[in-house]
Amino acid sequence: MPITTGDTAASGENVPSTVERYVNRLLGGPERYTLTEAADLAGMGKDYARRFWLSMGFPTIADEENDRVFTDDDVAAMTRHQHILDDSLLAPDSLNSLIRAESHMSDRLVLWQHESLVEHAERVLGLDSITARYWVLDHFEDFHSFMQDQMQYSWQRHLASLLRRSETEVTEMDRRRDSGEQLQRAVGFVDMVAFTNRSNEIGSAELVDLIEVFEHTCRDVISANGARVVKTIGDAFLFIADDLVTGADTATEIVERLRGQPGMLPVRASMVWGGVVSRFGDVFGPTVNLASRLVDISASGSVVTDKRTAQILRQLKLGRYTLVPAGSPDLKGLGKIEAVELRRMATR
Repeated sequence: MPITTGDTAASGENVPSTVERYVNRLLGGPERYTLTEAADLAGMGKDYARRFWLSMGFPTIADEENDRVFTDDDVAAMTRHQHILDDSLLAPDSLNSLIRAESHMSDRLVLWQHESLVEHAERVLGLDSITARYWVLDHFEDFHSFMQDQMQYSWQRHLASLLRRSETEVTEMDRRRDSGEQLQRAVGFVDMVAFTNRSNEIGSAELVDLIEVFEHTCRDVISANGARVVKTIGDAFLFIADDLVTGADTATEIVERLRGQPGMLPVRASMVWGGVVSRFGDVFGPTVNLASRLVDISASGSVVTDKRTAQILRQLKLGRYTLVPAGSPDLKGLGKIEAVELRRMATR
């Protein structure tokens, strides 16, 4: 059994556990400063130091004068933060937004990495659930350099892709400036049918398999087609694409691919073309609302769109889609709309 709790040496001193030794290295040393002390060392006001800590996604410190939770690395980060403010490179709210974005994604990232390693320990090493988690606690440091380097590489690659897309987008926005139109996007939702009922009927291992197949298939198809995942919402995916054809291809391919997966629940999807507002890494607006409502009324195994999107697809004369009227549902908050089912023709 790996050492994951404090041990006692012959001298009676408490020896740090494997986890605490690793955490100590991660944090750059012991937690020696209170919030007040860390703020003073960083040249930061106490109120702003508190805001910085909360923006990082950590809980309120009960006793800011006595609880020692900050390290030298924390002070260094706060000092860099304060220099950005002192040099007027960013306004406080803008800087706070950046901190929230990074911290939110980091929180999700480390959880996902931990879960992946636990799964490896269970499936590949044959450990039971508890022992697998002990193994991860004991071996996470072995993967530290790889994951850190991969994160840097991934960030740089995605930033490069974003900058290229942004250049194209701003050119398009400039062209549309006089019309006042929003930037147009294909917005798609994909949803598992009867997921709640199924999850109550199967064991945890089978549930994990089901979620993984859905997750991996959706992400692979979305990325391969050149669309982008916006977020997952329970048992649903929200994605966007820069052009209508990519959106249509992505939605229909996901449904087709998942239909062929053994033991997979039926899925349904929606895809709508229209203007969106982007903020906090998410998208908003009537187009998103319409796509969200349409997936709720879609039949199992189908992809549904609205009349306007269908008309644009018809005008493109792609020769690989059939558009079939799907009634006039009354959508909550949107009223009656003319729905159209998007069917991809079989490849000869």
